[in-house]
Amino acid sequence: MTSPHSASPPRVYLLHGRDKRVGFGHPWAYSNEIRMDAAAKAIPPGALAQLVRVDGKFVATGTFNPKTLIAFRAFARDADTPIDRAFIAGRLRAALALRERLYAKPFYRLIHAEADGLPGLIVDRLGGTCVLQAGTAGIETLTPEILAALDEVLGPRAVVLANESPLRALEGLETYARLVSGELSGPVEVEESGLVFFADPLGGQKTGWFFDQRDNRAFVAHLARDAGSVLDLYSYVGGFAVAAAQGARRVLAVDSSAAALDLAKRAAAKNGVAGRCEFRKQDAFDALEALAAGPERFDIVVADPPPFARSKKDVPAALKGYRKLARLAAGLVAPGGFLFIASCSHNVTAEAFALEVAGGVSRAGREGRVLRATGAGPDHPVHPLLPETAYLKSLTLQLD
Repeated sequence: MTSPHSASPPRVYLLHGRDKRVGFGHPWAYSNEIRMDAAAKAIPPGALAQLVRVDGKFVATGTFNPKTLIAFRAFARDADTPIDRAFIAGRLRAALALRERLYAKPFYRLIHAEADGLPGLIVDRLGGTCVLQAGTAGIETLTPEILAALDEVLGPRAVVLANESPLRALEGLETYARLVSGELSGPVEVEESGLVFFADPLGGQKTGWFFDQRDNRAFVAHLARDAGSVLDLYSYVGGFAVAAAQGARRVLAVDSSAAALDLAKRAAAKNGVAGRCEFRKQDAFDALEALAAGPERFDIVVADPPPFARSKKDVPAALKGYRKLARLAAGLVAPGGFLFIASCSHNVTAEAFALEVAGGVSRAGREGRVLRATGAGPDHPVHPLLPETAYLKSLTLQLD
C-alpha cells in the first residue's frame, strides 16, 4: 500500500476530454471525470495522488478519495512539490500574512479551505486557541503534518479538532471533537469591535464562533444606535445581540440552546449591557409565532439561522423555510425598521435566497428596499473558480 506521504504518489488518470476544467485551474476533479479502474479504486481514501491526463501529462498533486463525488482536490500544480509539513507551513504563513494585514488582533479565520490553498481544511484563530475542522479524508490523513506545521508557524497555546460536521460522513469519516494540545479550562474569549464574547470550541457549534458575520454584526450595531428594540433570532452566543445592545435600549435574544444562551448572558455582563438584554430559550419559529400575537414590534429584527439545506435534496424545503422565516420576521419589524436575514446554506444560491426573502416580505404585506447584500468577511476568501465557497448570503432591508 502506498503511503499518503510518499515522495512518488500514485497516478490517477482523467478521462479523455475531461481535463479542460481542472486544467484551467479548478481545484476539484469529480469521480465521473477520472478513470476509476482497479488501480484508482485501490488507493486509500485521503491519500496523496498525482492527477494526469490520458497521455500522462501532469495536471496537479492533491488528495484523492475514490469513494466520493469530489474525488480529487488539487493542492499543487508543480509536479516536484511535495505535500508535506514544509508545504503546509508555507500555506499557513501566507494565510497568516494576509490576516495580519486585515486585522490588528488574532481573532479570525486563518485558513478557509481551497481559497487558502489547503482544500478541505478550516482553521479559526481565537486568540491563543486554534480550532481546526477537517472536512475531507485527505485533510484527516494530513492532520499530523498540519498540527506540526501549525505549531511551527503559530505555536498556539491550545489546539482543538472540531470534526463534528455531518458532511464528514460523505468522506467516510467519523465525527468527534477533542483537545489535541494545550489546555482549555472553559470557554475562550473572543474580541471583536471592542467587545468581548465567549466561545466554546469543544462544545459549541462548528469552531465555537462565527467570524463570517463580523462585518454584518458591526453594520447591525450601527443601525441599532438609539434604537428602541432589537429582536435577535438564532442568537447563539450573542454576537448580534450584545453588539446591538451597545446602542439599543432593549434586545430580545432567542435561541434553542441553553448552553449558548449562558455564554451570551456572560458576554452581555462582560460588556456592561446585561440590563438591556433578555435571553429566551425557545425555537425561533415558535418565538416568531408567539410574538406575532402580541403588540410589540421591533426596530430591528435579525434572523441568522443554521443551514436549512445541508445537501442539494434539501434545497426545495430550505427555500420554503427561508420564505416563511422572512414572512414572520418581516411582520415583527416596526414601520421604517430593518430586517437582517442570512443563509449559510452553500447549496442555496444568492439569487434563490433573495427571491424567497422578497416573497416572504411581500406575503407579510410589507414593502421596502434592500440596503445591503453581503457575504462573509475577507478572512473567508472565495476561490475564483469555486463559487460554492461563497456560502454566506445576507440581506439588510428597510421596511415601510
